[in-house]
Amino acid sequence: MMNMTETVKQLIIINVLLYVGTIMVPAALDFLPMFYFENPNFKVWQVITHMFMHAPFPNFMHILFNMFALYSFGSSLEHFWGGRKFLFFYISCGLGAMLLHNAINYYAFHSIYDTMINSGLKPSEISSFLDTGSIKYNDELIRRSDLQAILEIYNGRMLGASGAIYGLLVAFAFMFPNAGLALIFLPVPVKAKYFVPGLLLLDLFLGVKGNSIFGGGTGIAHFAHIGGAIIGFIMMSYWKKNQFNDNRWN
Repeated sequence: MMNMTETVKQLIIINVLLYVGTIMVPAALDFLPMFYFENPNFKVWQVITHMFMHAPFPNFMHILFNMFALYSFGSSLEHFWGGRKFLFFYISCGLGAMLLHNAINYYAFHSIYDTMINSGLKPSEISSFLDTGSIKYNDELIRRSDLQAILEIYNGRMLGASGAIYGLLVAFAFMFPNAGLALIFLPVPVKAKYFVPGLLLLDLFLGVKGNSIFGGGTGIAHFAHIGGAIIGFIMMSYWKKNQFNDNRWN
């Protein structure tokens, strides 16, 4: 663990200020998290702003774990990369997380939507249901769980730095594969090249059950985590071969 670097410090400040801001102005949670892009509440700026929002007060664990991970892993990476390259990587992983999360949601949403149409419902009836949550349907053709799922996708909000954090975890394992890492419940140091993949698998397993190590709480965007990790892996694979010594980032 290193001293906090400048870009990491600024990112943490922005996240904390927005978290405090949502306590003072709860309406911000209607504008800055990311809504499903076919929902009229979706705005283009949410593609970026959702990365700096976290589960609202009194949930502290979401922002606490994310900021601790940003400090712990991000400072080491920024120290070697510099601020510009680090910020580019961080935002790219966050965007990758957003894209995969929304691609999965789009597929799930329209699969259920098509089922509802095939059951005899009209588009106007489905639109009304998405707005009101009330609908008359044939439970032999449409499962209640599908109705709940399409409502959650349409009205859900994506928020948090977790996707970008997962990218940092992957980058750290690339940069420092033999660094010893440990958790409170796993006090024995394990090399990063084993620790990070294991941690990601554990987090995903816990997430399926409604919890998560980085980005705790219910309603976790599991595929956003995976998306951030995938983009981190792709970028690190490319940089390892081509750009670690590229002066354009200095």
